[in-house]
Amino acid sequence: MTKQQPIQADTTSAVILQIPLEMAYISDLNPRKAVSEAHIESLADSIKRFGLIHNLAGLMDEDGKVGIVAGGCRLRAIQLIAARSESHPFTTVPVKLAADAAEAEDWASAENAAREDMTPADEIRAFGRMKSRGATVPEIALAFAVTEARVYQRLALAGLPALVLDALAAGEISLGTAKAFTLSDDEALTLSILDQVKGQAVSESAIKNSLHPDAIKATDRRARFVGVEAYEAEGGTVTRDLFSDEVFLASPALLDRLFTEKLETAQADLVETQGWAWAEARNEAWLNYYELDQMKLVRLYPVEGDLTEEEAEEYDELADLANGGVLDEDGEARLAELQALLDGDYTEDQKAHAGCIILVNGSGKPEITAGLVRPEDKKAAIDAGVLQAPQTTKSDTPKSPYSQKLVADIQAIRLASVQAALLAKPELVLDLLGFGLSEASGSFESVFDIRLDRPNNVPSVEDGFAREPRLEHGVDAIEYWQKGTRVEDLSEAFATFCETGKKARNATITEAVARTLPYRAGGVEFFGLIGDEAGADIRKHWTPTAENFFSRVSAGHLVDLLCEFLDCDARDERVAGFAKLKKAEKAEKMEKLVSDPTTQKLMGLTPEQKAKLDKWVPDCT
Repeated sequence: MTKQQPIQADTTSAVILQIPLEMAYISDLNPRKAVSEAHIESLADSIKRFGLIHNLAGLMDEDGKVGIVAGGCRLRAIQLIAARSESHPFTTVPVKLAADAAEAEDWASAENAAREDMTPADEIRAFGRMKSRGATVPEIALAFAVTEARVYQRLALAGLPALVLDALAAGEISLGTAKAFTLSDDEALTLSILDQVKGQAVSESAIKNSLHPDAIKATDRRARFVGVEAYEAEGGTVTRDLFSDEVFLASPALLDRLFTEKLETAQADLVETQGWAWAEARNEAWLNYYELDQMKLVRLYPVEGDLTEEEAEEYDELADLANGGVLDEDGEARLAELQALLDGDYTEDQKAHAGCIILVNGSGKPEITAGLVRPEDKKAAIDAGVLQAPQTTKSDTPKSPYSQKLVADIQAIRLASVQAALLAKPELVLDLLGFGLSEASGSFESVFDIRLDRPNNVPSVEDGFAREPRLEHGVDAIEYWQKGTRVEDLSEAFATFCETGKKARNATITEAVARTLPYRAGGVEFFGLIGDEAGADIRKHWTPTAENFFSRVSAGHLVDLLCEFLDCDARDERVAGFAKLKKAEKAEKMEKLVSDPTTQKLMGLTPEQKAKLDKWVPDCT
């Protein structure tokens, strides 16, 4: 008997029947088991508005009911419409019936395998056609079961030349490239650039620049300073990117004129309103301080203000709230007011003999360098008492930022580091001892007349200073007489000492002689040579802290040090924020910068800057 071949379903002749809604259900053959409720609701709104465009497909079971194998989402949407309202047009639904289960399963698989989302180009054209027929954005969104935002995005591209959309459909350009072309009103230019970028990996920014080669971004410092609204009020044209916040100003000449006029107005205000003797406007975005030196300008500084005891307490309270992030707007205003009082201001006499340079920085904000005295005004400024007369000797030598006591402490620390280094170099100590006792050193001393003094090698502020225990051995002359320490039997003591061996003897000599090394023994150069030969390292014994160093120098010097550590100038944002802190806060910040890895990371220290900071010592050693 010949085996019968399976019957192939003829889908072209399949019957489409109107099946009562209550007789239809989702078949187990339907592969789409999980569907989004939001999708069903959106589809229901679309079907209610535009009707059922495509019929369903299913298989009738033994009970006369129809299991839907293709169009399950449409059935769910129609059932939702029926559940929401008793008066609806879907008492029956059109269903194409399969001849058997095999055919039904083929239909189910075919529909889901063939389902493909519309391409961006297809969506752009389809949405555009509906819009041209008068459909609203919500209606288009319902019809295609997409979000309104998606419709707006596609409609923004619907006005592009057909050749651009053709290139998008063919995959010759990306959707981002198509978006860039919306900035152009010149179709000939658009198509010319399109021919150049087809199939090429060209950035959107490059296309935008090609479409508007002379345009200036609204983020340009000139545009920020003038303001886009002011520019448009003067007749300037702009192009706005439909897909980002970018704005392009198309009239550079107008922007330059408005920029110059506003800067000149600010320059005149410095003289006419604020009372400066002169003001100069610069077009560049930063000030060349080297040029100021070449111009031989002398800088005056504001007269620092003082807060009353009540104001100082209020300032501290507000600063604590600000640091905790809980200061309200009124508190911030009051804190700024107190900070301004603390910072001080220029006096009228200072302004009468000095001037300003104003420019617009890279952020579009005016930046003023004030208190500049020109060479020709120096004599009058000196006569008026706002500028000190140059000293007759070493007039250009700046005042040291270090007090005598701080210098003495740093020198003691350096001495301790050199002495400690000598402890590991007994041969060098013996060489120095021999040299110091020989005629080769220029003087002759009897060995028995040697007096081993103990120069001070401990700073007055010991915070951050690590003592070398071996330098504490022995009793100095003053302690000897105060305590009355005395060896009763020198012979026995000497014999006991000799029994300890040469290693112990050498260590004792090394410690004793190292303790006697005075600061800058033999002069600056020779003392430096001793430190280098011994491998002395101040930072091995001392770490700068707020208590032992940073609080003992001026706030201005702390700002200079931060610039040195960060390899930047005072215009750096980190330095500008640091400069606003109170001196105690500055000192604590500097201590953390030296020792705290988290602070170093937040301040952006590079590995090279970190290595330099680890070796840094004050220049008063």
